[in-house]
Parts: sequence; C-alpha cells; structure tokens
Amino acid sequence: MNDAVADDDIDDSAQAREVLQLDARRREMLELMGVRLWWPEPKAAPPSGAAVRASMREAAPSAAPARSAPPRSTAAATDGLLADLPRRLFGGEAATGGWLIVADLPPDMLGGYGDALAGDEGRLLANMLRALRVDGGEVPVHLVRVHRGGSVQSGEGMPRPLDEVLGNGCAPLAPRIVLTLGPLAAQALLRRAGPIGKLRGQAQSLPEDGPMAGAPALASYPLTYLLRNGAEKAKAWADLCQAAALAAGR
Repeated sequence: MNDAVADDDIDDSAQAREVLQLDARRREMLELMGVRLWWPEPKAAPPSGAAVRASMREAAPSAAPARSAPPRSTAAATDGLLADLPRRLFGGEAATGGWLIVADLPPDMLGGYGDALAGDEGRLLANMLRALRVDGGEVPVHLVRVHRGGSVQSGEGMPRPLDEVLGNGCAPLAPRIVLTLGPLAAQALLRRAGPIGKLRGQAQSLPEDGPMAGAPALASYPLTYLLRNGAEKAKAWADLCQAAALAAGR
C-alpha cells in the first residue's frame, strides 16, 4: 500500500479525544494490547485535552522516532484492491453470526498471505481480541486481509479481487459485526471517501446492494499505524469496545 494517512488526517475532535475511566479489568485488557496506561484511576476526574496530550508527551521515550503514517487511499471504490479469503481466527462450531475483521495488510513478496496471527501486526491483533475475550468462546472471528493490487495478479494461491472475496466468501458468514482496520477496507466496504480519523467512531450499516447488506460496521486504524503510534491504541480500544457492544446487542 503506497498511500498513507497523514497525522493531519486524524481527527482531533472531542469525540476522538476519549479519556476512558477504566476499572481494573479494562486496564488489564489494555496492558495486553501494549497500551501505556496514562489514564486516571477509577472515579478520578477526566483531565482536559491539553493535559492528556501533555501526559502523552511525558510518557514518550526521549529518543522516540518521528511518527510515521499508515496507508492512505483517496477513493472509496474497490478497483485495484485485492484480498485473501476469510480465515477463521477463533471460535467454536458456529460458522455464522460472529465477527468479521477486514484489515489493511500487505501480502508477502509472492503476493500471498501466511499465518494470520504471525508478525507484529498479527500479534497485536491477537492481543486486541484476547483483551475483548472473544478468543476462546463460541463466537467465530474471521479475518480478511486487503491491500492495493498494483502489479499483483489474482490466481491460484494469490489474493483475489475484494468484491469477489466479500461476495463469495464473506456473505455466508452473516457477521454480527464488521470491523475494518484501515482506510482501504473502510472506504471499500462503507463506500465513503475520507481519512480514517473521520470514518471511525460511528457505526454504519453496510450498503443494501452489497454482499453483507445491513450488517453494522465500524472503522478503526490500521494495525501498522498502531504499532508506530502507540498513543492511538486508546482510540482503537474505544472502537473495539463499541464493536463488541454492537455484536452483543444485535
């Protein structure tokens, strides 16, 4: 993926500056995700936005590298996007009604995908799902990885066009919640342009003429971006909690 979401594209609205009041269990979950726990203890008054930003600066290592940006897409169309087939990450015997995660992740040098939970991105995703406690239950969790096609050709063992994967592979899953991690996945599924900072934070129903018509969907940040910008994991955690609430209540 050659495009990137610049820091300026990440919204700084009141909604985005969540400061969560965390009980002991949620603090433990965040530690699994590698989130620096700079939030106040339970019942403490939430700090101002300026105080939060100051705390984040103080918590950062003095030799921290400059913040890098995740991939950006400028169009909501699916042209040129490729994906692998859905991979089951967790879940029991049930084949439908669980989570579908569509994540912006590049393939290997041969254009294919390996172990879904390998590498830094895979380990971060696994920790996120374990923090939500959806890794050991009966609710199925499936993953589809997408990327911008470029010169990669779709064929045996290679990524397939996104509309083909979503139509033939994902629709039978009948997910209760669709979570997109990254701008390519979000824009393609929601059919909306814009930076990920503006697409996240609000649940939307997938288009009625699509393969998963009406399924609730939430957008959040790409895994590669979260690895380089640890302070944003708090916002990603808020997105995950919102997705879990939707999955439980639908």
